[in-house]
Amino acid sequence: MATAQVIDHTQRDPWEVALEQFDIAADKLHLDPNMRGILRECQRELIVHFPVRMQDGVVRVFTGYRVQHNVSRGPGKGGIRYHPSVTLHEVKALAMWMTWKCAVVGIPYGGAKGGVICDPKQMTQQQLETLTRRYTTEISLLIGPDRDIPAPDVNTNAQTMAWIMDTFSMHAGHTVPAVVTGKPLSIGGSEGRSEATARGAVYTIIEAAKAIGLDLDGARVVVQGYGNAGLFSAKLMSEIGAKVIAVSDTSGGVHDPKGLDLTKVEAFKRETGRVQGLPGVERVSNAELLELDCEILIPAAIENQIGAHNAPAIKARIVAEAANGPTSPEADRILHDRGVMVIPDILCNAGGVTVSYFEWVQDLQNLFWREATINARLKEVMVKSFNDVLDLAKKNKVDMRTAAYMLAVSRVADATLTRGIYP
Repeated sequence: MATAQVIDHTQRDPWEVALEQFDIAADKLHLDPNMRGILRECQRELIVHFPVRMQDGVVRVFTGYRVQHNVSRGPGKGGIRYHPSVTLHEVKALAMWMTWKCAVVGIPYGGAKGGVICDPKQMTQQQLETLTRRYTTEISLLIGPDRDIPAPDVNTNAQTMAWIMDTFSMHAGHTVPAVVTGKPLSIGGSEGRSEATARGAVYTIIEAAKAIGLDLDGARVVVQGYGNAGLFSAKLMSEIGAKVIAVSDTSGGVHDPKGLDLTKVEAFKRETGRVQGLPGVERVSNAELLELDCEILIPAAIENQIGAHNAPAIKARIVAEAANGPTSPEADRILHDRGVMVIPDILCNAGGVTVSYFEWVQDLQNLFWREATINARLKEVMVKSFNDVLDLAKKNKVDMRTAAYMLAVSRVADATLTRGIYP
């Protein structure tokens, strides 16, 4: 659900980062070495290579992944991304982060993730449909409404989910809406799903602002990434009285200290496919954007954006991770020492998976809720989860990420221990 950006794999390996974050929490919890060994590994890693006939008649072989990190607390849950730089280690890290994300907000899922190495920007709609249907067939031995439920992620959307659902249903011989979430409303999607990641992030920002005594009225907001999560985060922050002064996408960013007109930004992006070039505002690079003077920074792009090289220059009082894995462990330590409140990804952007859970429940029951009901239930989950993490952070004198991990890891460890080791 984020804007695609090229991942610089010269930076930290995402899987190493995920393991380091887990180890920090495991040390604080004095986790049993046997349990640590179980939770440091992914339960299942499927690699598939499949042919797709391109428009010119040439057959190309694509590589895809579906990884389940831990399914002790329920079916696997996690998005599918299409990107040229997808790697197995990236997918494993994202699957592990999904395990903790579901646990920290208390929804009954384990963590999973999928990806295909491809460049969707160079493919027609027909090629994307063919690729999606073949990839679905290849991973169908793992997915299912009671086994593993995919969702949209980078470069995938509601239409992609519709193709997956249809392909899975054709194989099953009957319609199976609950096999994916993030679907169009016409085939069992949920009200409020498209804004859910951003809405959940904003609920946590409101709580964080209360905790540090920050008045959000007129607070300056910078958003990196102008896909689904970034666009709606900017809109929702503006609606509660904050001032969005900069946004960016893969092309770069735009900045206006007086505040951007988001209607103009959105119209320009729709027309040109980018935000940079908007008349009457200053151009900034993605790197410069992160260091702008502001109260709230929302990284809503992709991994490896804030590291030891730029964390000392970040001026925001709150960093709200609407993206997955934007901050390295080294940067975490720097920001914490400087008194910056980081709302970690596994908490901040859990609104998406929470409303995905609501969608799944509605599909299984064939009973659908109004958007107001969904937003109220989402708010309840996010506010309670934020305050649970904040209380744990204060009690243990740790940063918010370590506290979120401690809460999540203890819940997954407890479920694994309670179920026991088979046989």
